[in-house]
Amino acid sequence: MINGSTLSLKKLQSLIMLKNFRHFQEALEKRKEEGTLRILQPKSEGIDFYSNDYLGLARHNELQNLLVKQIIKNPQLISGSTGSRLISGNSPIVIETENYIAKEHNYSSALLFSSGYNTNLALFSTLPTRYDTIIVDEKIHRSVHDACKMSHAKKLKFKHNSSEDLERILKRQNGNCYIAIESLYSMDGDFAPIREIAEIAEKYNAHLIVDEAHAFGVFGYGLVTKYQLQSKVTATVITYGKALGAHGAAILSNNIISSYLINFASPFIYTTSAQDVQWASIKTGYEFLKVKNEISIKLQENIKIFRQQNLKTPSSENSPIQAIIVPDNHQLRTLKETLLDEGFLTYAVFSPAVKEGTERLRICLHSFNTEEEIIQLTRIIKEFI
Repeated sequence: MINGSTLSLKKLQSLIMLKNFRHFQEALEKRKEEGTLRILQPKSEGIDFYSNDYLGLARHNELQNLLVKQIIKNPQLISGSTGSRLISGNSPIVIETENYIAKEHNYSSALLFSSGYNTNLALFSTLPTRYDTIIVDEKIHRSVHDACKMSHAKKLKFKHNSSEDLERILKRQNGNCYIAIESLYSMDGDFAPIREIAEIAEKYNAHLIVDEAHAFGVFGYGLVTKYQLQSKVTATVITYGKALGAHGAAILSNNIISSYLINFASPFIYTTSAQDVQWASIKTGYEFLKVKNEISIKLQENIKIFRQQNLKTPSSENSPIQAIIVPDNHQLRTLKETLLDEGFLTYAVFSPAVKEGTERLRICLHSFNTEEEIIQLTRIIKEFI
């Protein structure tokens, strides 16, 4: 009788759960039918053409050994920070790393965050007010769109990489405007006309914010530094989980902006600071890059080999991200699985993550890929499309 009652109770609870979460289940079933359901899987073994480890620093033995030596010397690096930066998490190491980063990029201030996503949430949810306007490139990263939802500012989009459309929109605005772009876009692998946009921002007294997530390390310290645009860019976002092979991100700006974020940015104030090993790995990564220029040279050589195979792509010729448009979810899935069967790890971007008809295979090139691997990869793609 007790077992029967227990079974009945469990059945009732199950029915209630199904009723309460039916709309969630229906949405998941729809994705499953479309073949676009996301699931977490163990990291695959194979030839890496999908990670953001462009310079191979996440697997570089020499860099890893340098970090291990630091940890052995100071084991407290791997301990928890015990609190937010405003309480107990503001260690001498994070302060030292911020000062180092600011000096390297020729900015007066750098403010470190635990991730690039949190960094963009902080910037765009805090700086613009309800009387301001945020003008974003239509292909800006999702983190910026999410941040805009947290902001009370008006959000407008301009056509991808179109300086003309940006200026057309700016002419119509009153009050403060914030322009959001990436220097190198992660889906198309193309560069923003950053110098033109900086001139337009200056012309209309707008605040330009540049996300250098995919350019930093690949092109020195990024395109803002390369073109010496620091005085024309209100804030630059540098992330360390890609070419540097570490984690975290920094906002490069002036002391006023940094102080304002420390006082008003919820993603900064209410987040426990990362372990000191994260900050130490960032500083060590910078120092390592300065003496290992040959790694980025090798990456550019590999990008050139890929481009010589004459695959049609919207990506820029010296970008580590090369997109191959396969305008059909089923066909794209088949291509990805075919490559996986041959040992190649690539990333497929299905609609609705991108517009229908622009589905693509996103190929990331690295300094550690071999010429043979690149040629074999492109041969399979050519045979398929």
